[in-house]
Amino acid sequence: MEIVIIAIIILFVLIYNKTIDKNKFINDNKKYVEVAREDDYNFLVYARYGESADPDILFQKRVTFAIATFFIFMFMFIDEISLINIILSCLVAFGIFKMPYMQLKKYYKQHLHHIDIMLPYYLKSLEILIQHYTVPVAIGKSINDAPDIFKPGLRVLIEKINSGDSTITPYMDFANEYPVRDSMRMMRLLYRLGLGGQEKKQERLLMFSRTVSNLQAKARETKYKERLDHMGNQTMIMLVVTGVSVMVVILSSMMTMLG
Repeated sequence: MEIVIIAIIILFVLIYNKTIDKNKFINDNKKYVEVAREDDYNFLVYARYGESADPDILFQKRVTFAIATFFIFMFMFIDEISLINIILSCLVAFGIFKMPYMQLKKYYKQHLHHIDIMLPYYLKSLEILIQHYTVPVAIGKSINDAPDIFKPGLRVLIEKINSGDSTITPYMDFANEYPVRDSMRMMRLLYRLGLGGQEKKQERLLMFSRTVSNLQAKARETKYKERLDHMGNQTMIMLVVTGVSVMVVILSSMMTMLG
């Protein structure tokens, strides 16, 4: 245990004195650090910050802050190092590491409806392009007008297809990276659109169009229901406030009369 602690302290000193390049050290051990990256982290970053965000840089910052926190707490306990203090330092560092992810998750839950309906509306615009082009070409032409959240994934999708991957894998990879409502089913339908002749394409395009329209209708119903629920809650609050106010006025009048 003492050897591990000494090694950690020495490593901290070397990084602090810039004898060891912090970024190089992290990059060299990236494969071990990447195990801690959440499966939906990239999606949540793009959902929150758009295409301009770099999930790798943000993840590296999380790791750096967590390591720095661990060293700071270990330095605080340097006069009384014990297993409990080491565990406490690890827990605090883990909390610092997880906090940005939990904030992204919270943002996604708060904006879940808005983010989920982006895919059906994007697919509706893509449907128009597919009527005139092949599916890969239509996807490529749609990227500039796609929601920012999907642009990085769409570029990767096209790169995989253009590199010769004609399987469903690129589409499923996109669906896994962007786990919004019905993304798996829609990507399967999109893949099938690219198979077969023109007659099959028209038949599948009709099915695709119907499915997208149903998703849009479902999104509108959900939005309408949320609005009604919000209005209902506001009405209830107003009734409660009004009722309490009336009771206060009545009690005040009674107290005045008794006085």
